[in-house]
Amino acid sequence: MSKFDVKLNKAGEKLNVVMAGSIDEDADFTQLSLAGASQIEIEMAGLKSINSCGIREWIKWMSTAPAANITFNQCPKVIVDQINMVDGFLPTNAKVQSFFVPYYNDESGSEKNVLFRLGTEYTDSNVTPPGDVKDDEGNAMEMDVIESKYFKFIKK
Repeated sequence: MSKFDVKLNKAGEKLNVVMAGSIDEDADFTQLSLAGASQIEIEMAGLKSINSCGIREWIKWMSTAPAANITFNQCPKVIVDQINMVDGFLPTNAKVQSFFVPYYNDESGSEKNVLFRLGTEYTDSNVTPPGDVKDDEGNAMEMDVIESKYFKFIKK
């Protein structure tokens, strides 16, 4: 497993949090204070996995967040799955600004993660996937998720 790594960058009342690795029983959120921030941006592209112990620690940590605007950016599939399954994973004052959707080509076996952005590929009530996703060799790719389940969090 890869180690959990977090970088905090505070500028005034804005806090940028960049996460990478695995959120598991070894992830330590105790030194990650969210206090004093009115705007919190959490960049998640580097996260590879999360387990049940990590989910518990995540929810405890998120409960310490002030009444701030919290945005999640570049959420990988492992995080989107938790947002959809675990009540409280996404705080009520949080918004997903962007997330990755896996695509696949059956013939070539190629895989690709496509970034969906709020206001472009989706809104608070609707998903408009890009019309044509191709792999590096030009093969057409299909979304590799069950749309009704994967996009469930958008309609919450």
